[in-house]
Amino acid sequence: MSGLPTAVPHRLTGRRVDVPGPLDLGGQGRRTAEAVRFLRECAGLGLRVSWRAQGRPSYDLRALRHLPPPTELPGCHEDLASWRSGHGYGTLYHRRGPGFVTVMDRREPGAAARLTLDHPDLLAAFDRLLDPTPLAALDPTGREAAGLLAAERLALVSGGWAVALPPRIRRWPVPCTAI
Repeated sequence: MSGLPTAVPHRLTGRRVDVPGPLDLGGQGRRTAEAVRFLRECAGLGLRVSWRAQGRPSYDLRALRHLPPPTELPGCHEDLASWRSGHGYGTLYHRRGPGFVTVMDRREPGAAARLTLDHPDLLAAFDRLLDPTPLAALDPTGREAAGLLAAERLALVSGGWAVALPPRIRRWPVPCTAI
């Protein structure tokens, strides 16, 4: 068992994951949310992923810069080049504490942000969005929290679905002083 979500067919060999079919990044619903969750979990485990993208994203791809870049991103050559050059392990991650989550965000060059999610509603929404979730399944407070997380680029909300973006790092190359 790889510990990776099963919604995306894949083959794990050592520290490498191969995804045989393209992953939908178009942002039109559950398939995109599942693809993002799969890539987030791979990133958290420090796995190398070989995958292709399909669909023209309806959102800012820079939000995904912390995830392993695809080998192909049809019709988005500049976005792919930017993704590859800006990608790095540990540029976005979260750590858990008792009653809070700390997020470190270094996706933008020259800028770093450390956020602490400790409000119970925000923390509950973050935890819920670790699994792809339809917005319609959230109560009004949950939808508001999902919107706040999306505004901070900590969740992708698109096509009526939402998913949290920061992986929980399980391999730790980040200096402990950077937490």
